[in-house]
Amino acid sequence: MSEISTDLAILGAGPGGYVAAIRAAQLGLKVTIIEKEKLGGVCLNIGCIPSKALIHQAEIFKHAKEAEALGIKLDLSGFDYGRVFKKSRSAADRLSKGVGFLMKKNEIQVVNGTGTILEPGLIEVTGAENKKTQVKAGDIIIATGSRPRSIPGFDFDEKTVLSSTGALMLEELPKRLVILGAGAIGCEFAHIMSSFGTEVTLVEMLDQILPAEDPDASKVLAADFKKRKIAIHVKTKALGYKKTKEGISIELEGPEGSKNTVTADKLLVVTGRVPNTEEIGLENLGIAVEKGFIPVRDFYQTSVPHVYAIGDVVSTPLLAHVASKEGEIAVEHIAGHSPAPGIDPELIPSAVYTEPEIASFGLTKDKAILKGFSAAETNFPYRGAGKAVATEAAEGMVKIVYDTGSKEILGAHIAGSRATEILHEVLLAKSSELLPEDVASMIHAHPTLSETVMESMKMVEGAAVHI
Repeated sequence: MSEISTDLAILGAGPGGYVAAIRAAQLGLKVTIIEKEKLGGVCLNIGCIPSKALIHQAEIFKHAKEAEALGIKLDLSGFDYGRVFKKSRSAADRLSKGVGFLMKKNEIQVVNGTGTILEPGLIEVTGAENKKTQVKAGDIIIATGSRPRSIPGFDFDEKTVLSSTGALMLEELPKRLVILGAGAIGCEFAHIMSSFGTEVTLVEMLDQILPAEDPDASKVLAADFKKRKIAIHVKTKALGYKKTKEGISIELEGPEGSKNTVTADKLLVVTGRVPNTEEIGLENLGIAVEKGFIPVRDFYQTSVPHVYAIGDVVSTPLLAHVASKEGEIAVEHIAGHSPAPGIDPELIPSAVYTEPEIASFGLTKDKAILKGFSAAETNFPYRGAGKAVATEAAEGMVKIVYDTGSKEILGAHIAGSRATEILHEVLLAKSSELLPEDVASMIHAHPTLSETVMESMKMVEGAAVHI
């Protein structure tokens, strides 16, 4: 059995683990990172990156058909989804190799295998051919991520009943697809598959698609989906399914107990994720999970000294950018710096990469009122911006939530083209404690979509121009 001695050992090389490793190396720590699969974790390999590659290809295909409005006739009969799949895998592989390069550049030792914490400061790694390596570390960060959640009666077989991983690995398009769960992942897959011509049915138990988003933003996306003939069933749950010669038949129960059956070639279940906290040695540390999550204190410290947990294994939003920031905070604390003790949840951006895109942070008006604010909101339509009209992207809105007394920005909710990019202007204003008038008075280039932000800020004082 080989032994490694290091300042910091990190279990998991996803966007939480590998960013923490790089930041620790920058701060002068000797770092070892342990990964049982590919560097980059779920995000780079079977999540954010390949799905965004698919979205890009889907939009190219969708817009190619729209070229007929210019009198251009395109022969799409040679379309091969297998090539789309290969492009998505190429993007994932390229970025995973990029993480490997960063590990070498920062002199971070990578150990391939499954790690189990035997005691504080000691991890046993089981690699290929059952080879054992012991890693002795001054500090440990657990960043083992999460996996798709199955629901009773809908276990994944990755042939007919798919998880998000199975959907990303499809090499042929289904003609008909039912998606259970209309959160960010479900809506993104609905956008991808519909763009390529798949008949999509979207099923959500709550009363709107994207239940975590502002209702008006959700309505913008729902309206676009309906134009694209994506069938939407809200306040609806799946009771069960039967496999048939043609594919799968799913029984649904809608509002007031109404029932109907939909048929498809495949069923995609995207109803959340489960933290990977089993079989990593938490019992050896005396750490009990809460609903599968590892409890943490300030700086993402667990109840055991010198053991930290970040990313999807803690009960913060399961987002790659959240994991990365948590990793930076943890290692800065380990290195003796004075970072913030954690992330302000109201400064976490949310991004949904549909068409139109949905982006947000902070409070909705209703939640702000429940928190005791005297809250109001502006709502500037995309059609009021010349760039949106000129680029045929006039459907959308920018909503700013603010306190009527102090004028403090409480949140932003954007639905429309490039929403995930322009959100950050408002987020920067909020984190810098700027007021709406500060953004409203700043000159914005014309024509740009960011003018929608300026106009929405002007609406706070009733001074918007293009509405």
